[in-house]
Amino acid sequence: MYTLPVFFTVTAMLLTCARVQAQGSAPPDSSRKWEITDNSFLIEEAFNQETGVVQNIFTWAREHDGAWAANFTQEWPAPGMTHQLSYTLAYLNTGEARGFGDALINYRWQLRGETARGPAISPRVSVILPVGRREDELGDGKVGLQVNLPASKQFGDLYVHANAGYTWLPSTRRVGLLGASGIWRVSPLFNLMLEGVALLDESTIVPTLSPGFRRGWNFGEKQLVVGLAAPITWADGRSTVSVLTYLSYELPFR
Repeated sequence: MYTLPVFFTVTAMLLTCARVQAQGSAPPDSSRKWEITDNSFLIEEAFNQETGVVQNIFTWAREHDGAWAANFTQEWPAPGMTHQLSYTLAYLNTGEARGFGDALINYRWQLRGETARGPAISPRVSVILPVGRREDELGDGKVGLQVNLPASKQFGDLYVHANAGYTWLPSTRRVGLLGASGIWRVSPLFNLMLEGVALLDESTIVPTLSPGFRRGWNFGEKQLVVGLAAPITWADGRSTVSVLTYLSYELPFR
């Protein structure tokens, strides 16, 4: 299944999976507040969106051959942190064609919040809608399902996140996902990141390792976060380096 450009079978899937993360508050055992807690790139963090706050997320990733993918996600509390609804739109350029990719409608449940003794856990289920043109390899042409189970725990200036997920498209694709990340708080609004994920089908494992950083600014009740990463993916006997950019803008709504 990885004979297509690695960028689309790996990077685009990871962006789709990771883009349904959400705002979280500092856990009870934190000595000082984490100003950025919901802005990973490839790994999903286990915090739902706060009441009265909407988040807009834009990512853009480009491979060395010029192929690229852009994703936009908007997240809403429904109506509070226990439940969250969001949607994800994708636009792809394969080098041979460009257009909208498949879209997702996402639901997340805050199963448990983070405590001094245990992690936050927020299972998520997504319906994949066949928006992209299958003949141009922009989509799979079928309604599918994606599930993910993220867990998040703080250890002082280090946040650790773990993911286990599965994507199912009838008669087309069944892919598992395992991932983990470590986020180091250099300062309240600047973090260094190392994310690792692996996609698994019946016969292939495709790992990706992604170093990066994120920087935030607060403007009253609004927050802007930008980030940059360099995902390295090993597939088909070769490694591929991409560039990934990230932008998030959170603001209150009434």
